[in-house]
Amino acid sequence: MTRFAAVDLGASSGRVIVSDASLTLTEVHRFPNGPVERGGSLHWDIRGLFGQIVDGLRRAGPVDSIGIDSWAVDYGLLDSSGDLLGDPFHYRDSRTDGVMDGVPRELLYGVSGLQFLPFNTVYQLLADRRLDAASVMLLVPDLLTYWLTGSVGAEVTNASTTGLLDVRTRTWSSSLIAELGLPAGIFPEIRRPGTAAGVVRPGLLGWSAPVTAVASHDTASAVAAVPASPGSRFAYISCGTWSLAGVELASPVLSPESLAANFTNEAGIDGTIRYLRNVMGLWLLQESLRVWGLTNADLGDLLRAASAEPAFASVVDPDLPAFLPPGDMPARIAAECARTGQPVPSTPAAFVRCILESLALGHRAAIRQAVELSGQEVEVVHLVGGGSRNALLCQLTADACGLPVVAGPVEATALGNLLVQARTAGVVGSSSEMRALVASTQRLERFEPSGSDAAAWEEAEARIGLLCGR
Repeated sequence: MTRFAAVDLGASSGRVIVSDASLTLTEVHRFPNGPVERGGSLHWDIRGLFGQIVDGLRRAGPVDSIGIDSWAVDYGLLDSSGDLLGDPFHYRDSRTDGVMDGVPRELLYGVSGLQFLPFNTVYQLLADRRLDAASVMLLVPDLLTYWLTGSVGAEVTNASTTGLLDVRTRTWSSSLIAELGLPAGIFPEIRRPGTAAGVVRPGLLGWSAPVTAVASHDTASAVAAVPASPGSRFAYISCGTWSLAGVELASPVLSPESLAANFTNEAGIDGTIRYLRNVMGLWLLQESLRVWGLTNADLGDLLRAASAEPAFASVVDPDLPAFLPPGDMPARIAAECARTGQPVPSTPAAFVRCILESLALGHRAAIRQAVELSGQEVEVVHLVGGGSRNALLCQLTADACGLPVVAGPVEATALGNLLVQARTAGVVGSSSEMRALVASTQRLERFEPSGSDAAAWEEAEARIGLLCGR
């Protein structure tokens, strides 16, 4: 029986998961991940992560294919000998503060169609002082693939998050790279999901296997596993540390209105476009739990208490820059509530209610704008990823959007990774067949809008808009 291994790296943990074509997942190794401070800057412990990946693959035993996905935008630089020029910077590092303001938005958006976020790869590269010594730039999954195989390349779904890929041709934009004064030679050849990315180096694992280029941006893999019915008009929210909310399109939307709304056009599998906007996501809750000394084991009781809290007592714009760095999130939320003349939450349950209603409002705004800007109508919202386990957030999102929410699968990213490998091996067919297989094998839950006061959601949305000066 054909077996596949998915290396799935998130901002707070990584896993090695094994499956066959039936999509019965076995997690063989899980390990923590997070920023490390070195020399006054935030980095990723990339060598430590690679060691954990190798350990996990050894535990998995021989498989027929390996695929790697991770978060976007961060990269490593190799010198002419193939050695790493220091650990990759973490996207929450402050060195890119202000860099975005110095680059004309119209110049970038007309080529890449990428939303403007201060940690985009283009701004990181413009702030990087090591480029003169660099021979090649590899995004995180591509760097790990290089260490596994010795093969160099840039998988297109992750490359599309750099701000330097031409979204129409899906090739590096030589004109944009030259305009920004970046060295053209550091950008490797583009790979497509489903193509070969090398073979595991002899002696590394005790066995060998091909490495398949999957949709290496974790959101692209998650969207590939959205269990949508063929022909259905759906929006998606890939919800974890970040919420990525939008629609799947056949071509990019590069209008001035799309630029002004800060929507992104990122590459998906089979030539599709992930037209979406970032919402800060469960990062707000994760950091709050850390500050309170609580764990996910405590979350169930906290969510039940939050569901009993008064609705819309306080809401915040979840995408405020103050919420981006690690730190005392409850104190920052309290400060924002006080600044805007709203009641300051007094208990963890009240903070959680504020956070989840604010995220639901962020989901509502992103999906409604995606529909307006793309012209693609939506009849259901698929919420995938870790956030699909949060029933209160799913219900609030259904109420906020006025649409049914289908929650699940939780492991959408790993499933998308595995399904691209399975399709490459010829054991599953089209993307519609991939999605049908997810729908028939994974646990899903449907949340209908509860009929809560639509005017209250509109008032809360207006309140957030006024508070943040939109």
